[in-house]
Amino acid sequence: MKNPYASAPQHAFWSRAISRKASDEVDPVVAPSFRISPKTKVATAGSCFAQHIAKHLRKVGINPLVTERPHAEVVRFAEDFHYGVYTARYGNIYSGRQLVQLFERAYGAFVPEEQPWRGKGGEYIDPFRPLIPAGFATIREFERDRERHFAAIREMFETLDVMVFTLGLTETWASRADGAVFPSCPGSVAGVWDPDKYVFVNQSVTDVVADLTRFIARLRTVNPDAKVLLTVSPVPLVATATGGHVLPATVYSKSVLRVAAQQVVDVHENVDYFPSYEIITGPHAGAYFEDDRRNVRSAGVEAVMKVFGRQYVDAAGVVEDVAPLDQCPSSDTDLASREMDVICDELFHDYEEP
Repeated sequence: MKNPYASAPQHAFWSRAISRKASDEVDPVVAPSFRISPKTKVATAGSCFAQHIAKHLRKVGINPLVTERPHAEVVRFAEDFHYGVYTARYGNIYSGRQLVQLFERAYGAFVPEEQPWRGKGGEYIDPFRPLIPAGFATIREFERDRERHFAAIREMFETLDVMVFTLGLTETWASRADGAVFPSCPGSVAGVWDPDKYVFVNQSVTDVVADLTRFIARLRTVNPDAKVLLTVSPVPLVATATGGHVLPATVYSKSVLRVAAQQVVDVHENVDYFPSYEIITGPHAGAYFEDDRRNVRSAGVEAVMKVFGRQYVDAAGVVEDVAPLDQCPSSDTDLASREMDVICDELFHDYEEP
């Protein structure tokens, strides 16, 4: 053999895998370690981009696992109350730390000191699900709903076959008292900002690897055969609290998440990485972003989902015919955008006046 490149496969070469391909023909997945069939119980969680996975699965004939179902009085408005957006009604989970703490809270291994926040009308608001519409009228209602919520989460972790988790951010806000992390900065979506109570944390690769490793270990104590599919959201930060410019802050965040995901995949069986981030942001991608340079066009989402269907979905429909999917926009030019806005906690970090 002349050298290792002489016998390398076609996908190892930029000219053959990227340069000579149309944007929507680039497929960076090489060897998925598992497949998803119509009988696979797929749980979804993560940043707002993760919602596309669930939507796509439904379109090709796979019903994502749903363990938290709406109350009878709101069943007609289930999605408005965040039922069915993910497997359970936990809203956006932006980091591995938020995910592992969700697991530990559901099983009673971690009880945060943070008390329910009060809304402008006196309603009780869950600090870990601040965008639940209307909050809760009484503390008992809040507690009963949280009990049902935790039961649904336990059912999810114990019965799922595959957990699809999309990492979104390294920047997070934590309680100084016990390290509990929140989906958004207290005082943005709800609550009151208090620098004596809350601290900004920008995670490192070591932090993210530790959180994901802890989550996988916790998950397999209740579900030894569980598989995990990690992705990184291609959507840039809406704002940064580092004091620096949002562009390098975004590059740092996504780079950390990507490296951490790879390190976790390299040492765990039945844990894969799906390159949605690379498909959207790579030099081949072209105009996959909207004019705001943040939100992903439907063509970009379709390209991601075509690869996902081709590589991970078995006999569940024609992936190439997937209709455009709504993403997580910051404008409210139409009803779909407004509905998606309310479940993207991070958007409340942007305080630009309309």
